[in-house]
Amino acid sequence: MPATATLPILDISRLDKGPAEREAFLSELRDTAREVGFFYLTGHGISEDLTRSIVAASRDFFRLPEADKLAVEMVNSPHFRGYTRVGLEVTRGQADWREQIDFSSERPALPTGPGIPNWARLQGPNQWPASQPALKPLVVEWQNQLTQLGIRVLEAFAIALGQPKDVFAPIYETAPIQHLKLIRYPGRDATGGDQGVGAHKDGGFLTLLLQDVQGGLQVEADDGSWIDAPPIPGTFIVNIGEVLEMASNGYLRATVHRVVTPPAGKDRLSVAFFLGAALDATIPLLELDPELAAAALGPTADPQNPLFREIGQNYLKGRLRSHPDVAQRHYADLLDPAAKREPASAY
Repeated sequence: MPATATLPILDISRLDKGPAEREAFLSELRDTAREVGFFYLTGHGISEDLTRSIVAASRDFFRLPEADKLAVEMVNSPHFRGYTRVGLEVTRGQADWREQIDFSSERPALPTGPGIPNWARLQGPNQWPASQPALKPLVVEWQNQLTQLGIRVLEAFAIALGQPKDVFAPIYETAPIQHLKLIRYPGRDATGGDQGVGAHKDGGFLTLLLQDVQGGLQVEADDGSWIDAPPIPGTFIVNIGEVLEMASNGYLRATVHRVVTPPAGKDRLSVAFFLGAALDATIPLLELDPELAAAALGPTADPQNPLFREIGQNYLKGRLRSHPDVAQRHYADLLDPAAKREPASAY
């Protein structure tokens, strides 16, 4: 990726503005995905009212008394759902200085036991704060609308690669991962370091990130420098996850990124939605046209972050390493004391 001053801005509504605009958009999307892996998305159709509501509800949650937040602490959930205090999530073994609450698809817990894969423990109900009853319907609506938007972007990626638009449908349509994080980064005066979240790649299909007003997200350029990605009203930041990188043999790019702690006296709010394939799915390898295949570099190899084509195995690996307190309480039988932690799928 070139060291550019800003990320590209793409308008997905161009898909519906006639053949010429459609082809121009798909060409820009393909080039951006190949060279950068990150972009701002406009023309997405998510209403300003809903956006304001999810931001306000996030602020309301983080203002709750500590006891109310700890009542839904993630360590209570074998499904990695709930509230995480500042400093308890880790990336590459270092504390991330933020607080957050995680939700995923609201589904019943799966049976567990001999002969059942360990990743089956990941599915189950969310924890909802009793003192904020309006949060659940809002989160579910956000998940539903962002899932539809994410699928639209995913279909555009498929077409841009010369594939049927629904080429990925078999691995998400039954039960996609709809992972949502509401996140608050306190200012530098209230943290133990400047790592809001450490450098990492995301693990799913793609991420749709809503930022409030405070910057901090940075994207790594090819020369090792960092490109600031400040909030732009009315946009989402979209980035490619490792599922798309692996499916395209590295033509689509999952790019390293991080968040730096806000200045003293400020905080940063973000709403991050991660669209993933079903837990029981296996990542396919697309057959690209020769010209595209020749430009595919293969997935990035990182000895600290081995990648598996089995979605459930990959997702469980990341959760165990980024939330060691949950791992110790609910997955002690799976832990390897010598294992290194890997990047978390998080902002």
